[in-house]
Amino acid sequence: MPVSSNLDDRYGRTPRTRLRDRRVLWITAGAFALILTAWVVWAGLDGAAPTIEARDTRHQIIDDNSISVTFEVSLPTGTASSCAVQALNETFTVVGWKVLDLPPSDQYTRSFTEVVHTTELSNTGLIYRCWVT
Repeated sequence: MPVSSNLDDRYGRTPRTRLRDRRVLWITAGAFALILTAWVVWAGLDGAAPTIEARDTRHQIIDDNSISVTFEVSLPTGTASSCAVQALNETFTVVGWKVLDLPPSDQYTRSFTEVVHTTELSNTGLIYRCWVT
């Protein structure tokens, strides 16, 4: 038996191990390609949603049980949306909540003022979140 054949057998450099290494490499590369393709498809489909920006502009405490909240909403024209407005007390507990349905418009940015009824004296009024409906 030649010396190089003994060394190849001893250190695992046989045709069978080379075939096994190639299979492992191809399976790993295939799994990576599949995961990459799935991520690209998922990220591509996720970017199609319209973006909404909402910004508080002011609030005014009317009395112990109501507050007026003014805010701006920017969203693509012709898109209907809804926004949640909340009133908080001095410990940042929600003491009033109202959901508004905003009809589609041809303006990108619109301003709204809404009165929120509260269970106790509120300290501030904020826009909580807006979403496409």
